[in-house]
Amino acid sequence: MQRVVARARRVALRSIPVLIEGESGTGKELLARAIHQASPRRDRPMVTVNCGAIAPELIESELFGHEKGAFTGATGARQGVFEAADTGTLFLDEIGELPKAAQVRFLRALQEGEITRVGATRATRVDVRVIAATNRSLSQEVSAGRFREDLFYRLAVAVIVLPPLRERNGDTALLLDRLLEQVNRESETEPCYEPKKLSVAARKRLLEHSWPGNVRELLNTLRRAAVWTPGATIDAADARDALLPRPSRDADDASILGRELREDFDLKALLDNVARHYLERAVAVSQGNKTRAAKLLGFGNPTTLNNWLKKYELEP
Repeated sequence: MQRVVARARRVALRSIPVLIEGESGTGKELLARAIHQASPRRDRPMVTVNCGAIAPELIESELFGHEKGAFTGATGARQGVFEAADTGTLFLDEIGELPKAAQVRFLRALQEGEITRVGATRATRVDVRVIAATNRSLSQEVSAGRFREDLFYRLAVAVIVLPPLRERNGDTALLLDRLLEQVNRESETEPCYEPKKLSVAARKRLLEHSWPGNVRELLNTLRRAAVWTPGATIDAADARDALLPRPSRDADDASILGRELREDFDLKALLDNVARHYLERAVAVSQGNKTRAAKLLGFGNPTTLNNWLKKYELEP
């Protein structure tokens, strides 16, 4: 995380696009806002758009705006988020959900620095710094044909990978204290609320959890624990009751273990794909640190990792 923060500070001073990758709940929007606040554009607007929450038929209007009468229901002209973020920052969350039809116009907006409203004939110049985020691997989305390769390389000028909480040894204890302080501040004006603290056993129970929902899950677990705890101290039972059951992985397992055995089944190709997937993830999460990547994969030393990378023709 120190490397992530250091890179974010360096890139904040530039106006180049930033791509933030990380699992849900790792704090991608928080990092994007920190980059904006540390940039020369800090006094200009930061506009946030969730690409996965917009109906496909409205995505171009949302991004680029529209003129009156451009389509049924367009009773007046409306600016899009590019114009709203002019001279500031445009944060596009879940960029991997952007429909391919809209990706072409989005690429042009990035390359040319201008947009054309739906129904308009003249382009409008915009000065926008784009930060995009995704909980997917965009390079894998490109390989699968779901994301344009040229747009990927246009966005991936500065790539920052946020590691999941389970790979941030030592951070969970710090976050427990910081987020519990936040919960106490949020609740201090509520009737009969008593500030909470964690017992040793409760802290141990929470530290043992793998946190698949990452920091978001951790914060909401502490909020639940504060509600369930009648006194001032959250004990182990309160912490256990506040934890949600882990989502079933049966569906994920079935995608690998439940393949139909037919004449075209290729076990070697399947295993090769799995190996490449986890090798690429480990190298990305470790940001090229071979010792850490080897540890994440359960290898005894970086030499073993190098052998695997050579075998699958992968470069760190």
